[in-house]
Amino acid sequence: MNIIITPMQPEDWPAVEEIYRQGIGTGNATFETESPGWEKWNASHHQHSRLVAREKDNVVAWAALSPVSARRVYAGVAEVSIYVVANARGRGIGKALLLALIEQSELHGIWTLQAGIFPENIGSITLHKSCGFRAVGLRERIGKLANTWRSVVLLERRSAKTGA
Repeated sequence: MNIIITPMQPEDWPAVEEIYRQGIGTGNATFETESPGWEKWNASHHQHSRLVAREKDNVVAWAALSPVSARRVYAGVAEVSIYVVANARGRGIGKALLLALIEQSELHGIWTLQAGIFPENIGSITLHKSCGFRAVGLRERIGKLANTWRSVVLLERRSAKTGA
């Protein structure tokens, strides 16, 4: 695997958005049904801890953090987004990227990472657990996607380095 992980740049957005759209298309990656566009996406994610994985100069995966709350008490808690292009899944790229994201999050004072993942997305749940996340519960029928109530498994990872 010849993957290079770098900070995401604004010029990466077209590739990031395409990978995101692939995830949306699976019906098991997000409640979103369309891309929000760069401006809205950029405003809703932390400016730090935005990464892309490149293979032969092509973006094949991305990961970023978004705040879970505007309250100061939760300043060190962030939601994980991670997406891998369909033809690169199952090759360890997601794990390398998530481990790099964890490292970046700790450098920026994040003490808890959380992820809400559809129970049907076994690959993503397995990936997160392999990187130290634990399932803390099932949020039953938390939201609707295509007029169907969906549940999410809530996973979290508490840093041993930050906020100890």
